[in-house]
Amino acid sequence: MGSDLMRAWVVAEPGPMATGPLVMEERPIPEPGLGEVLVKVEACGVCRTDLHLAEGDLPPRRSRTTPGHEVVGRVVGGEGLAPGSRAGVAWLRSTCGACRHCLRGSENLCPFSAYTGWDTDGGYAEYLTVPAAYAYPLPEDVPAERLAPLLCAGIIGYRALLRCDLPEGGRLGIYGFGASAHLTAQAAIAQGATVHVVTRAPAARELALELGAASAGATAPPEPLDAAILFAPVGTLVPPALEALERGGTLAVAGIHLTDIPQLNYQRHLFQERTLRSVTANTRDDGRAYLDVALAHPPHVTITPYPFESADRALTDLADDRVSGAAVLLFS
Repeated sequence: MGSDLMRAWVVAEPGPMATGPLVMEERPIPEPGLGEVLVKVEACGVCRTDLHLAEGDLPPRRSRTTPGHEVVGRVVGGEGLAPGSRAGVAWLRSTCGACRHCLRGSENLCPFSAYTGWDTDGGYAEYLTVPAAYAYPLPEDVPAERLAPLLCAGIIGYRALLRCDLPEGGRLGIYGFGASAHLTAQAAIAQGATVHVVTRAPAARELALELGAASAGATAPPEPLDAAILFAPVGTLVPPALEALERGGTLAVAGIHLTDIPQLNYQRHLFQERTLRSVTANTRDDGRAYLDVALAHPPHVTITPYPFESADRALTDLADDRVSGAAVLLFS
């Protein structure tokens, strides 16, 4: 392989992981554009959004895209960040800065927004580019594999926690317990919440209890909830999650993809001022706020490491619920 080439995983033909949608190929190292930096990747988290893209749940926006948006790396070119500095590359890649949503502080709703690993190539590659204004400075003294999950799993979980309106000392239900959920649970417990986890995976239930959850089961929580977050991309969980809410409770759906929601019964699921909300990406302010908290008070980040060469296996394991905590690709 020449010095101007790199290895990158691409989604060749979206479909179930058993069909091999993710393939590795050689590509030219990308050239940073105006205001962009070139980053050499040290580690990249494996997000369920990557799985949705590979399997076709998330419609591709371009052919043969390289997934990955939880990237920790070193700046090796471009402008806007010091060469050699450590940078984090997250899901939100750019916004217009001029629409009504951007101007009111809701850049996550910008209709012209672009996303790493969806609109442009992401971190399942040895190099990627990012606008310097959308990169996060990262500390030198934390291993890359511990930082990577914070850049999406942590940030999106943080926004979901804001969106669910959890009252002080309240009871929070968490449905699904993967990378984002295991970080969000710790943040909620640190705030004084009682956390109940619902997940079908025995290993995830065990991890939830180890991290301080009050309960972890496969069905309903043991008491009414003041708030809940749905991390599992399963629409059939929406009615029981709403029904488990106390009066005035809020359910926030944290994923970018959700299977169809069954018909709701107004009296059982929504009456008494229960609220159903979505979570759409995040703002850079969300990212900065979460990283400030997470770096000052580091959560326990449970990782399942994979070599870069095994990205397809990492996504397959994620699809089959064989990942404990967060899967992370490591680059030698």
